[in-house]
Amino acid sequence: MSAAVSGSHSGFGSYLRLLRLPGAAPLALWGVVGRAPIAMRSISILMLVSAMTGSMAEAGTVAAAMLLAQGVVSPLLGRTADRISQRRVLLTAGVAHLAGMTLLLLAITLKAPLVLMILAAVATGCTSVSFTSFMRARWAAMVEADMLRTAYAMESILDDTIFLLGPLVVTVLASAVHPAAGLVACGLLTLAGSVAVALHRRSEPAPQGATGRSTERAIKVPGVWILMLCYAGMGFQFGAVDVTMIAFAKEQHAPGLGGVFLALISVGSLIAGAVYGAVNWRLSQARLLTVTCSVLTLGVLPLAFAPSSLVMGFLAVLAGVAISPGLIAGSTLLESVCPKGALSEGFSWLTSAGALSIATGTAAGGRLADSFGSAAGAWAGVGGGLFALALAVLGQPALRGERPAAEPAAEWAVQEQ
Repeated sequence: MSAAVSGSHSGFGSYLRLLRLPGAAPLALWGVVGRAPIAMRSISILMLVSAMTGSMAEAGTVAAAMLLAQGVVSPLLGRTADRISQRRVLLTAGVAHLAGMTLLLLAITLKAPLVLMILAAVATGCTSVSFTSFMRARWAAMVEADMLRTAYAMESILDDTIFLLGPLVVTVLASAVHPAAGLVACGLLTLAGSVAVALHRRSEPAPQGATGRSTERAIKVPGVWILMLCYAGMGFQFGAVDVTMIAFAKEQHAPGLGGVFLALISVGSLIAGAVYGAVNWRLSQARLLTVTCSVLTLGVLPLAFAPSSLVMGFLAVLAGVAISPGLIAGSTLLESVCPKGALSEGFSWLTSAGALSIATGTAAGGRLADSFGSAAGAWAGVGGGLFALALAVLGQPALRGERPAAEPAAEWAVQEQ
């Protein structure tokens, strides 16, 4: 894979140049605040429900209900944001989410019947916007095309950092303050981030309602479908690999290493994402998606043969190397194939496809690992990677296509503060 690293927007300095743009640093900061709960909500629910009821089965059921509701509804919220504005959706959903979170906290702490906890979790999930998707749509509205790859790379780096620190923060809050402290923090962070980003007018995409024209639905675009299925394969792999790491740690009689292995995957992803975003690749983004899916699959394959915890730690870093680059390539491709006025919806579809398939990969990998050992979970991850690779290869014509429903530039005008 050849690359040119000379260019005004290449190198690690590109991140500083991006943050020096008017409004960029506040947008990045409040974006982190708003989506930090993504890495905190599930584990907060697991810890609180298990502490109140003593049942991990109930805890898992409540957490799954929240995640499934979020995965199903978030594309609808994205579509609504494209039509009436992100600002209105973020403000309304932020308040509604805090109300849902309050109901969930009450249901759990008062030890309500499981069905009531599930209903409260569903309400919480249904009011959770795909913050990551909204942020990527905002960067597309705010920066020029030659800085967009850097913006998406920075978002991936911040995501990896959040997933490194989020579970640690929740654990500290639950043990040092109260088991409910993690969920309280999630509600407050979501509201604060939602309000701050909603009021960041410089980055807000122009809603369709402001243009008086209708834009093609993102879900109707072939390239979006290809990317959704590709993300589904990657998500399945991520879920299976998570289970593989935990199962391997148990087989080594060191269950505490499971979290270490997962953190090392994030470290590999974070470093690779930073490098990927700093380089001007000569290959097209469609080809880069194929390359990253290949590396992603090859990186998981050795996990099935790890002989020791030390080797597994090294392999975990390698397994994470292609994660951020693959997601960055996918995000950049979506921006090029999706109708401009449907980016919030388009990114939400990718996020939902990834999230739901992570749950599927976790379930499938867990069953295989229980029956045949951690290596079987790794092979399940390889299968998910091969599926993503096949879609990336077969979908090249759609991924290289022109943006559908081309619109006048005024319809995507950035709203200045």
